[in-house]
Amino acid sequence: MTKAVTFDNTLAFAQNLIRSPSPSGHEGEVAALVRYEMESLGFRDIRTDEVGNVIGVVPGAGTAPAVLLNSHMDVVAEGDHREWEYPPFAAEVADGYLHGRGAMDIKGPLAIQTYAAAALAGRAPGDVIVAHTVFEERGGLGMKYLMESGTVTPGAVVIGEATHGDICIGHRGRGEIEVVIRGVAGHASAPDRACNALDLVPGVLDVVAEFSRGQAEDPVLGASTIVATGLDVLPESRNVIPDRVTVVLDWRVLPDIGTEAMTKCVREALSARLGTVNEEFAIDVSMAMESQCTYTGRTHERDLFTPGFLMDPSDPFVRVAASAVGRRSGEGPAVVRPWTFATDGGWSYGVFGIPTVGFAPGEERFAHTNRERLELDEARWVFERYPDLVLGLQQALT
Repeated sequence: MTKAVTFDNTLAFAQNLIRSPSPSGHEGEVAALVRYEMESLGFRDIRTDEVGNVIGVVPGAGTAPAVLLNSHMDVVAEGDHREWEYPPFAAEVADGYLHGRGAMDIKGPLAIQTYAAAALAGRAPGDVIVAHTVFEERGGLGMKYLMESGTVTPGAVVIGEATHGDICIGHRGRGEIEVVIRGVAGHASAPDRACNALDLVPGVLDVVAEFSRGQAEDPVLGASTIVATGLDVLPESRNVIPDRVTVVLDWRVLPDIGTEAMTKCVREALSARLGTVNEEFAIDVSMAMESQCTYTGRTHERDLFTPGFLMDPSDPFVRVAASAVGRRSGEGPAVVRPWTFATDGGWSYGVFGIPTVGFAPGEERFAHTNRERLELDEARWVFERYPDLVLGLQQALT
C-alpha cells in the first residue's frame, strides 16, 4: 500500500533515519530505509549503485528534462553524548524542533526531498530523480561517482543542504592539505642526538597565518580562508623526540583553483618564509589522501577535495528558483546567496556543469554541532514549497 504524502509521514521518516547512525562508509542501514520508503511511496526504477548511492524515479507526465533532488546519507561523528541537550540518535521532537545528529545535516531535508518528489507523481512535466549519496562528508565520492557513471542525466540539480529557506547558488571549494615535517627521532633524555620535527611547527603556523591574510576574494562567495586544523605526531610515545609531524590545513578556495595549484602555493609560501632548513629536516606538502571503503565493499584511494561552484545570481534559472520558492515571511522572491560550507553541488555544477541550486530548511550554524536541530515550522514550509520549485525549474528547462 502506498504511503500518504504528508508532513507527518515525512517527519516520521526523518526520525527513523536519525535513529540509524550512518558515518561515512556505514550508510547501509540508512540506504535500506531509503529504498523501503521509495517503494512505499510508489517510486520507479529504484536501485543501489556500486558505491551505495540510492536512486529512485518519479516518472513525469511529459518529456521535460529531469530534475534531480539530492541529499547525502552520511553524517559526521556525534562526539560525547553527554554534551548533547538531547541524545544524538533519539530523534526527539521538543520545543518546536527535531533534534539529533542529521536532523538538519541532512536527514530531515532528505526526507523532505523524498516525499516532495512523491507528491509530484502525475504532475511533473518530466521525471523527478531522487538520488541520495554516500561519503559527502569526506569529499563527495558518491556524487562524483554518480555524475561520472552517466546513469542519470538531469537538466538541473537541487541540493538539500540547509539554506534556511533561501536559494543557495554556490560555495567555496574545500581542500585538506598535509604539511609533513620530517626530522630525526631520538630518546627524550638526549635531545642533542635528535632533530625534533616539532621545532618547525611554529614557523609553519606563522606561514599559514601570513598566507591566510593574502587570500583572494569573490564579491559573492567572499574570501578564501586557510587555517591549521590538526597536528599529528609520530612516534606517539611521550618520551621520544618525534621524527614526523603532520600539520593539517583546511583551505576554502574559490572555484578557479585546483589541487595542483593549492599544493604549489603552500609549498612556495613555506619555502619563501622558512628558506633552507637544517639538512636533517625535510618538508613535504601534499593533498590529504584517504582510502574510502563504501558499505557495498568498493574501495577508492582519493584526495579530500570538494570543488567549489557559483551560479550567476542573474541567471534566469536562479531567478525562476527564487520566484518559485518565495519568502517564508514577506513578499517577493527568495533570498539568493551562497553557502558557507561545501556541498555535493561542487561536483554537479562545478565539475559537470549541471545547473544546481540548494533549497532546504535548517541553519548552517547548527551543522556539525551537538546542538543540531531542525525547526519544524520551517521544515513544513519547505516541504510545501518544494513541488513548486521542481515544477518551476522543469518549465524553465523546456
